[in-house]
Amino acid sequence: MYCWSQSNFEKAEKLFQSKKYSEAQMLFEGILKNNPSDIKTLEYLGEISAHQKSWVKGAEYFKKLKDLKPTVADYFFKYGGCLAMHSLEVNKIKAFGMVGDMKEAFEKAIELNPKHVQARWALIEIYLQLPGILGGSESKALAYSNELTQFSPIDGYLSKGRIDEYFKRYDSAEKNYKKAHEIGNSKVTFQKLYNLYLNKLKDTKKAQDLKRKFEA
Repeated sequence: MYCWSQSNFEKAEKLFQSKKYSEAQMLFEGILKNNPSDIKTLEYLGEISAHQKSWVKGAEYFKKLKDLKPTVADYFFKYGGCLAMHSLEVNKIKAFGMVGDMKEAFEKAIELNPKHVQARWALIEIYLQLPGILGGSESKALAYSNELTQFSPIDGYLSKGRIDEYFKRYDSAEKNYKKAHEIGNSKVTFQKLYNLYLNKLKDTKKAQDLKRKFEA
């Protein structure tokens, strides 16, 4: 039995790596039936669900993983991420009901891995987009942004720019995105500044100049 599941696992893994997610999923599900707590299999099934945008299913797999391995930050982050994506598909009232679990998952990810960049970004988005009455708060978003600055200056400036942009403080956003781009000079930092010039500040000249410099 073990040999069978071993070779099937390798087959499933190869299919996953070739992005043949549906075929891999069938094999992994078969393996899981015989071994319902197999960490690697659960992890693959969680990733496949996320690729297929089956957020509810993904949340179930990552919930199981975080319960089995309560010290792995990423399982909490991915569980929160699946909930967050699912919350975009349901009505507002249902979505607001999910916020507590999301926050808890992202906060736990940070507690387990104090340098978890994505979990802080997720919390920044939650605090920006929630109405004040439900706990939305610019100052809380800024607090996470300041934490990012301490160990990832680029993310610090990008997140400050994001907060400024959200509140339509475009000049301030430009300064923060510029600082991020000076340090990072990456596709991500370029894109943020370029989009701000093009879509918010409606300054095609600045956008084109930036593009020319970046491509050079």
